[in-house]
Amino acid sequence: MGGLTEAKLKAVAGERSFARGRAYVDEVSRVEFGDGWVRASVRGTERYEVELLLGGRRRPAGTCDCPYGQEGNFCKHLVALGLTVIAQEADLPRLRNAARDRARGLDAWLMGLSREDLLALVREEMDEDGNLRRRLELRAASARGDVAGIRSRVRELLDIGPFAQYGYVEYADAGAYADQAGQAVTAIRSLTASGQATDATVLAREAIGLLGSVVERVDDSDGRLGQVGTDLADAHHEACRAARPDPEELAQWLVAHALDEAADLTDVDPLDYEDLLGERGMAALRRYAVDAWQANRTGWAEKHLMQRLAKSGRDTDTVIAVHAADLAPNGHTHLLIARELDTAGRTAEALEWAERGIRETEDLAGVDTALVDHLADRYARTDRLADAVTLRREHFTARRTLLTYQQLRAAAVAADCWSTEREKALELLRADAERTDAYGGRVLVDVLLDDKDVDAAWQAAREHGAHDGQWLALADQSRPTRPADSLAVYHRLAARLTRETGMHAYEQLVSLLLSIRDSHHRLGTPGDFAAYVTDLRAAQKRKRNLMRLLDEHGL
Repeated sequence: MGGLTEAKLKAVAGERSFARGRAYVDEVSRVEFGDGWVRASVRGTERYEVELLLGGRRRPAGTCDCPYGQEGNFCKHLVALGLTVIAQEADLPRLRNAARDRARGLDAWLMGLSREDLLALVREEMDEDGNLRRRLELRAASARGDVAGIRSRVRELLDIGPFAQYGYVEYADAGAYADQAGQAVTAIRSLTASGQATDATVLAREAIGLLGSVVERVDDSDGRLGQVGTDLADAHHEACRAARPDPEELAQWLVAHALDEAADLTDVDPLDYEDLLGERGMAALRRYAVDAWQANRTGWAEKHLMQRLAKSGRDTDTVIAVHAADLAPNGHTHLLIARELDTAGRTAEALEWAERGIRETEDLAGVDTALVDHLADRYARTDRLADAVTLRREHFTARRTLLTYQQLRAAAVAADCWSTEREKALELLRADAERTDAYGGRVLVDVLLDDKDVDAAWQAAREHGAHDGQWLALADQSRPTRPADSLAVYHRLAARLTRETGMHAYEQLVSLLLSIRDSHHRLGTPGDFAAYVTDLRAAQKRKRNLMRLLDEHGL
């Protein structure tokens, strides 16, 4: 068994999955032992197929087709199977030998059947198992070169009808549908392998279209249908590589597909076909892309395709033209253009576009802040410090927040004019607060705290109000010099927490008590703190976790 132990299972699965796996041991069924592996089904949300690898491994490994297992994790279902194997350790050699004997016996029996009996057996199994029947029909059609038959079967495989309820495939059935749809990929690849790559190319495109038309009606939370889409795209690329289709026709399909909703499912990149397209095909690809973009200059897919092709050819002007045809009102597109121009080394044009973005934004309160940061940085790099201050001031005036205040301060300090700029900024915030604007008052408290102007922050908090987090910050900053004021804040916040339960509340309360103790120490009143804690313990004695935390902190 390769030294499989519960400790090893716990180490690889983690405490949570190991604990949950114990509860699934009774759900393990159809266990099969082989050389170095054991397979089983485990019933969870649905039935999952699990394979555990054994023999000579320092860490257990395996696979499970549950969502968590498909992400490469050692899931609770693997733990359940591992625990089952451990429980049967003494019987493992016998079980392995029995599995080998069964396999040899089955082979001997099958080889002894006549052709007619074997055919009857296969037919019987096909009647029992629809998936087996479909797989064999596809193999037969591929062997005969029956493209029409394969096309018919592919359409059946991609039909959601048998799995859908009220036109939608729920999560519980999505995996079975994805497994069936995956058989279409096998059929297409079989066509390519049998020398019918041209037919495989056409069929791959049809399959991609069919899957794209139903994907929104399938709960593909696990991403298995997305993988089928990727596999179909790969099958199409393989078929094209073998068939060498007309470059212009291929280019036309690639552009049409890139603009179709199915593009998100397959993630086909037209540039992956560059060697198949050649110069003529790439020219056609760009021509079709331009035509599509000119017909719909604001379409996301059209713009993305144009930009992708232009960037691959380092055609900065085309990239800019695509962006410029659909400028966002908040300056975001101007920023994208400026970055493209900077990358191309055209810094003067980049600066012009960034400044234009600021000018053309109607309300700087809604401007893309990344554009402001970009332009301010360019001003600072070129020693235009006064321009950087002006930009930051205008942005702060339009959008008065702690962040824009900090950014204005940084620019003004660099330009050696912070004293003047600070007074102007505080005047705006005080005016906001005087208009009984709670938000304005809180921003004022925030910036004063950030400036370490504690006395002014206390005054602003008392006049205009503050939230609990600001009061706590005020108390913490002021405790060395204003312990009595800080103590009053701590007591008020602690009183509120004594009415709450849960570890988070208890941890906050203990933190406040430590600050209260320090405040009393600074005031020279440790006895008052001892009496306060005694009363608090008596009132909160039923909260055992709180009592434990108090003991741990010597309170």
